[in-house]
Amino acid sequence: MNNNNQKSGPLTGFTFIEIEGIGPGPFAGMMLSDMGAEVIVVERAMGKADASTDFGATDILKRGKRSIAVDLKSNEGKELVLKLVAKADGLIEGMRPGVMERLGLGPDVCLKANPALIYGRMTGWGQTGPMSQAAGHDLNYIGLSGALWYAGRPGDAPVAPPTLAGDIGGGATYLVIGLLAGVLNAKNTGVGQVVDANIVDGSANMMNLILTMVATKSATYTRGQSLLDGPHWFDSYKTSDDKAITFGPLEVKFYKIMLEALGLQDDEDFKEQYKPKLWPSQKAKLAAIIANNTQEHWNQVFDGLDACYAPVLSPEDAAKHAHNEARGYYFEKDGMLQASAAPRFEQTPSNDKGDIVDRGANSKDILLELGLPEAEITDMFNQGTVK
Repeated sequence: MNNNNQKSGPLTGFTFIEIEGIGPGPFAGMMLSDMGAEVIVVERAMGKADASTDFGATDILKRGKRSIAVDLKSNEGKELVLKLVAKADGLIEGMRPGVMERLGLGPDVCLKANPALIYGRMTGWGQTGPMSQAAGHDLNYIGLSGALWYAGRPGDAPVAPPTLAGDIGGGATYLVIGLLAGVLNAKNTGVGQVVDANIVDGSANMMNLILTMVATKSATYTRGQSLLDGPHWFDSYKTSDDKAITFGPLEVKFYKIMLEALGLQDDEDFKEQYKPKLWPSQKAKLAAIIANNTQEHWNQVFDGLDACYAPVLSPEDAAKHAHNEARGYYFEKDGMLQASAAPRFEQTPSNDKGDIVDRGANSKDILLELGLPEAEITDMFNQGTVK
């Protein structure tokens, strides 16, 4: 079913072809679709879907897209994809380096079919380099890039939120940036190009703010000694009801408000905010204080205060929080909790309420839009080129 995909948003009128993949590639396609682009997913026509990566009707990353199921190993299937490419602004593929070339759909072939095409490639390690052919996933990539380094307490192995820093932050987000920059350039020059987006590059680039802090001596390469991973005032703390809260008052004026709310404004142990050697003992004392009461208690204590405070919420609870409800950060559709499109556009609002497309649901419509005769379309279905 794909009945509710009326397009609106700043990318209305642009078309992207997404070759079926997992993780950051489809996420990038969702972002483009949310912003109004037509995204056509070319999915497998043959073979059994992998249940660990094919989420069917619950795959939020397919919302608002259209789907055509094609046998990419057949010559007819490849020619069909090239017909789609010829009318598109960009393409997304997330195969290992060399796979698209072996399929006969590499950049040279696609750019010949459409010289203004932006060919977006999404990998973990990049198209070249000694690890380019190695298997890997989110944690591996951000481990290599340095992005995982500060995500943990001294002496413990780092822990990062699954997929966010790598697949989504360093991967999908940078792929979208590259695609849009490439499309803008192609509109001016008529010349397409390849975008080599990969998670190691992107997550390493995300480190530049922290590297600036290192250069200005407000951070070091030693874990637990930097402003963003060591202080007692920049951390999460467990509450008595097995929930958690966060503090982050980097500035002195906000730190004072935090201490006053906790009744610690005259406590000698907290007089020095920026002495790393004191942070472990200050953190232990603060943890003991926070553990004496519930999350809701601390929510009430810090309500309305500029103490750089927030509770740690599950996605389910986050959707119900007053601020998030007022902003509409989450919505429910077809019994599923989904996060709304971001960023927001004043004049051309995004459309993130599209239906989740079934595999091959739009195959015939897409073929008709390409101008293929009914008889040829029937042959394609009969031969298994398209499903």
